[in-house]
Amino acid sequence: MDKLVFEWPPPSLSIQLNSYDRIIIAFSGGKDSLACLLYLLWLGIETTRIELWHHDVDGHEGGTLQMDWPCTPAYVDAVAAAFQLPIYHSWKVGGFEREMLRDEQPTAPIRFEEPLPDGSIIVTQVGGNSNKVSTRLKFPQVSANLLTRWCSSYLKIQVADAALRHQPRFRHRRTLVITGERAEESTNRANYIAFAPHRADLRSGRIPRHIDHWRPVLNWSEGQIWGIIAHYRVNPHPAYRLGWGRVSCMHCIFGSDNQWASAAQIAPDQIQIIDDYESRLGYTIHRKLTVKERIQKGRLYPMDANDIRAALSPRWDEPIFLDNWSLPHGAFGEACGPT
Repeated sequence: MDKLVFEWPPPSLSIQLNSYDRIIIAFSGGKDSLACLLYLLWLGIETTRIELWHHDVDGHEGGTLQMDWPCTPAYVDAVAAAFQLPIYHSWKVGGFEREMLRDEQPTAPIRFEEPLPDGSIIVTQVGGNSNKVSTRLKFPQVSANLLTRWCSSYLKIQVADAALRHQPRFRHRRTLVITGERAEESTNRANYIAFAPHRADLRSGRIPRHIDHWRPVLNWSEGQIWGIIAHYRVNPHPAYRLGWGRVSCMHCIFGSDNQWASAAQIAPDQIQIIDDYESRLGYTIHRKLTVKERIQKGRLYPMDANDIRAALSPRWDEPIFLDNWSLPHGAFGEACGPT
């Protein structure tokens, strides 16, 4: 606990948070996006202007391969409910598996939840009608290039862009999109700009859509991240309790040998599906080693049975606020994040 830092800088004077009609947090359920939410609350931003967006990387259409943690959609919903915030899910139809198996086909359409003025929520679909076809038939690879690391671009970035561009509620409004990248994670992320117009911005268009992008924790240390989570006593994602230092997908391409070995221990059926796809496609999820070779090189995390159950359950039945908060095993451990 002595690694925690309880000092959080005020935003730059150029970022007038109260000037935005809506503040959207890209909420993965990991520590950095959670810290972004808590930072806004610490700054006193009204919750009526905040909403969470979660991208379901596996889609909602079923399939055999599940890359993400089974608990994540339910966990992010529970966090939103605990803070009385709206949360909207979005995804590429068929998710990771369909995009990986694309063979002389266009990329799948995007679906996103959209609130209506009467308070109801609809699912809107856009795209999927292109005549441009191509073949993927390979796993994404560890790279700073988003064409090579296509899971980030196709299943998250492009999904968010489409949801911003196709919702009338953002027209003639000022919107701030917040993401949780940190400079500590990689040399590439250390070069990110903290504040700039978003890719979906159209402030000078005939029908203007003002959208800015802010990375509030870009220059925070991991100690500051865990410090603000401890301050609010929020129950972190179970993957941190299992030993993971970063929560992305359960079967993340950036995972370490130890993480692959631990994932194989708790979800062997999914590892076998990945192994089968490596053989079928002729490409491994790692550039040089098969998934089973990586597993053999790794060592298991000391995982608790209750935490395994929580991580693998599609339902969330734990409290979000903890009276006896403690630093999870994975904190300050193997992050294994983007390059």
